Amino acid sequence: MHIHVNQLQEGCILSRDVISSTNRPIMLKKTILSQSLIEVLKAFLIDEVYVEKTLVNGDSFTPAINLNIKASHNDPEELEALTFTDLFLRQTQKYKREFLTWQSGLPIDIYKVRNILLPLIEQADNRASEIFSMHHFSTKEDYIYQHSLAMGIISATLARKLNYNTGDIIQIGLAGCLADCGMAKINNRILNKTTTLTIEEYEEVKNHSSISYQMIKNISLLRDGTKLAIIQHHERLDGSGYPFGERGSRIHPFAKVIAIADVFHAMTSERIYKPKLSAFKVIEMINEQHFGEFDIRTLKVLDAAIMNFSNGSKIRLSNGHEAEILFIEEKSPTRPLIKLLENGEIIHLEQNRQLYIDEVLT
Repeated sequence: MHIHVNQLQEGCILSRDVISSTNRPIMLKKTILSQSLIEVLKAFLIDEVYVEKTLVNGDSFTPAINLNIKASHNDPEELEALTFTDLFLRQTQKYKREFLTWQSGLPIDIYKVRNILLPLIEQADNRASEIFSMHHFSTKEDYIYQHSLAMGIISATLARKLNYNTGDIIQIGLAGCLADCGMAKINNRILNKTTTLTIEEYEEVKNHSSISYQMIKNISLLRDGTKLAIIQHHERLDGSGYPFGERGSRIHPFAKVIAIADVFHAMTSERIYKPKLSAFKVIEMINEQHFGEFDIRTLKVLDAAIMNFSNGSKIRLSNGHEAEILFIEEKSPTRPLIKLLENGEIIHLEQNRQLYIDEVLT
């Protein structure tokens, strides 16, 4: 959606980079606009920007009509159906309403949850760049709802790439989506806490997987393996997980998929007491710092989906500079040889560990 800057409101999401007169980005696409950021755009004398048709809270964005604003050119995006991002934000608000009913004591309506998730799973095919960048839209206020839907979508996507059949893909998606439903029974004081949890509070939060199982155990639409995956999604192959410290083959295959979807989206998202990390930084951390905890086959599928770049791809680094990939080493694909676009400097990211890829541009 192409609009005048005076039509912006808080919660708008940029759908394209905002470029200054020097051809450097002032703000990056997927930025969630606050009033102060809108003022920054005006200070840089930016007239028009591209934004998503849905606000970050899931509401449709209808730009205010202002007769003093010069009409923009027709934008092809206006004629398209809901984008994946629009659908994700809107379905998040539907999931939120369901979550609030669980907090009030009502049982899970599995048909409503299924109808919220399935359109996203259906749209997710061949949309890797959008699926694995959903974390950009996570807000501290709605993280718990966004995370549940994202877990379902990412889990189903990984399952599809692992060649599960359609029925299994849907079951794995539902398991991912409902894995944290038990959070509805955790004290709101803990869920909304803005500082690091105490040991006692963390122990209470860890009960959520067992609570989730109790909430879904009598739902006939879910298979036994799906229910087991929900209670096991925090188990780790080396026995370091919870609630039972299960190891290796004692962990259901569905749970191994959901575990990776869970940790990937959580680490890349903005949370109440933790900042988000680059998807590429997270991939490194999972493979290096958490080696032995997660299923190797599923990790390789995630790696391949995230690192969908090649020699010649344009990237943005963690320091904001843009570069071109010159050579990718098989042993460390997240740390290729690159050339900075602004001055042609050659950098080997493997030897510059303070830098990492933040986003693939083309």
